Amino acid sequence: MAVKSARTKLAAAGTVLAASAALLFGAAPAQAATYNVSDNCDVPWITCSYGDLWLFYNSKDIAIQDGYIKSAYTTFYSNVSDHWGTSQYEGSSLTTYRYVFGNGGNGNGQYMKNNAASVQNCAEDDNYRVYYNSGYGGTSQYFAKNGPYGDCNITDLISALKNNNASSHFA
Repeated sequence: MAVKSARTKLAAAGTVLAASAALLFGAAPAQAATYNVSDNCDVPWITCSYGDLWLFYNSKDIAIQDGYIKSAYTTFYSNVSDHWGTSQYEGSSLTTYRYVFGNGGNGNGQYMKNNAASVQNCAEDDNYRVYYNSGYGGTSQYFAKNGPYGDCNITDLISALKNNNASSHFA
């Protein structure tokens, strides 16, 4: 009888072990994908036409020289609550887009959050603010819409925001 009881316990333990393994290894893990973009209009769930707010890796004197862009930059159109990026589930897969400086030049490929030194607002109708914190909080700087002659002036970020930029939105 002791042998039968041990076999029953061993069989029960084997069943529990098999069920546990099926739970651990049988379910497919959720997939995740991360992409780097230098324009938030390249994110599929953001509806926009083109980037109006340009954030440059370098200060204005280095970013644009002799009329040529020498610095990497990121362009945004719309409110961006976190310059680190944006994520969204598509079914069971998490897709993340990280904002990076692109388009060649100094800083190309660097993450954009807390790395911008100057800003250019080329929007014809929209004013922008850049903020110290994600979620539009803390110190901010105002950038007026494009001038009447399409001049898109580039401006250095104030010292509190230089390399401390975390969000931006229409002002």
